[in-house]
Amino acid sequence: MLSLFFHAASTSCLLWRRFDLTVLRSLTGKPKEMNSENFTLSEKIVSTSYIRQGCQARRGHEQLIRHLLEQGKCPEEGWSEGTIELFLNELAVMDSNNFLGNCGVGEREGRVASSLVARRHYRLIHGIGRSGDIAAIQPKAAGSSLLNKLTNSIVLDILKLSGVRSVASCFVVPMATGMSLTLCFLTLRHRRPKARYIIWPRIDQKSCFKAMITAGFEPVVVENVLEGDELRTDLETVEHKIKELGAENILCVHSTTSCFAPRVPDRLEELAAMCSKYNIPHIVNNAYGVQSSKCMHLIQQGARVGRIDAFVQSLDKNFMVPVGGAIIAGFDESFIQEISKMYPGRASASPSLDVLITLLTLGASGYKKLLSERKEIYSFLAQELKSLASAHGERLLHTPHNPISLAMSLDGLQAGCDKAVTQLGSMLFTRQVSGARVIPLGKEQTISGHTFRGFMSHSEVYPCPYLNAASAVGITREDVTLCIKRLDKCLKTLKKEGTAVKSSSPLPPKCQEDATGE
Repeated sequence: MLSLFFHAASTSCLLWRRFDLTVLRSLTGKPKEMNSENFTLSEKIVSTSYIRQGCQARRGHEQLIRHLLEQGKCPEEGWSEGTIELFLNELAVMDSNNFLGNCGVGEREGRVASSLVARRHYRLIHGIGRSGDIAAIQPKAAGSSLLNKLTNSIVLDILKLSGVRSVASCFVVPMATGMSLTLCFLTLRHRRPKARYIIWPRIDQKSCFKAMITAGFEPVVVENVLEGDELRTDLETVEHKIKELGAENILCVHSTTSCFAPRVPDRLEELAAMCSKYNIPHIVNNAYGVQSSKCMHLIQQGARVGRIDAFVQSLDKNFMVPVGGAIIAGFDESFIQEISKMYPGRASASPSLDVLITLLTLGASGYKKLLSERKEIYSFLAQELKSLASAHGERLLHTPHNPISLAMSLDGLQAGCDKAVTQLGSMLFTRQVSGARVIPLGKEQTISGHTFRGFMSHSEVYPCPYLNAASAVGITREDVTLCIKRLDKCLKTLKKEGTAVKSSSPLPPKCQEDATGE
């Protein structure tokens, strides 16, 4: 059985508690005697100098792998695809489904009908965890177990590099953010069996709301307060709800960092202090906040001055991998382990494999470069949107506390035609501008029996319709330039159509096309 254990020390520096040398040897070409014998035999076939040169080249790959196993941290510089594939192939041969001569007579033996599927997963078929514990080591899958442990260790390192330096533990779970939040809530249920409510400063995103419903709790929606153009946390109402409902009846406060402007990140420090004061758990939805130093700083500060039990982030939004994974992290290792044990059964290794490959490819320096570029393009996007808004009689909403998303008013468009705002969303999407959100006034949406007025605007009565655009990790200047160019054409077309309708009819203008925004 694989004997690999690690723990987070009090200094939050990851240490490997024990490492079976047979594992290290299998991954780095040891024992030496066997490799030496193979190389000696090879020298009888090909020139000795060439074989030794090849041996030295292989040693270069092995040294990178050895350093990763020793440190458990993301390498500073990214690896080549050749090194990554060598590493993954070495992991795969340690799983029983790839043993030469293996005879499997159980119901789950890593059998795969399609060779294409097997290659897609690098023949790492057993997944991660064991029945009842997603973090447990599998006796028949040493390679997959090592992949799981290393991925969690590397991700923890990246969370620290991104700004949450005191984070103690984390794990990758093969579920998107919403279901990962549900897992956190279900874990808290065992600690607070009498609790019925979750206090939730409103954010108009369905999955985080349904996460609370799915876990069997009643969300207490706290409307945001308007400060200038920004929608901010109503701390007074949050505290009033705690006193009204009784702290013992509240499962947790469910706050948010990353969000669509004009909503801005919750006041995490104040909420964390309030949760500490009333002894109420605090779960943070940090969906795409890893890419923002501001969001990560808020979490770090919240944990410093008060209470944050866990924070959840998406893999695809922060690391540019396929949808389907999330990271659950926190400052109390025992609680994070408790969450991982709540996951029923084994799990897919695909999200762990995807993020491991990505971080090994980028290296810490490559990921930090992506974050720096994102921040620069945020400023560029803000400048371009501000210029475009001015040219069309609109304005860029002032939302300095939102480090990722921006919003541009659409007052003039609304005045020109009562359906032009939703039509703009349709036009942008058909012109291949994805991700832009057009928010009309007065929309209602019912989710699991709760009706949200002014849905998508995070407020019942936001004063103007608007358009959202975001500078997320991986965005390029070309994306921004093309978006602004196409948005400009759409606005000009809609204004021209609105003017034509006005001049030809005494009736109130109504656009011919009616479509919702993305």
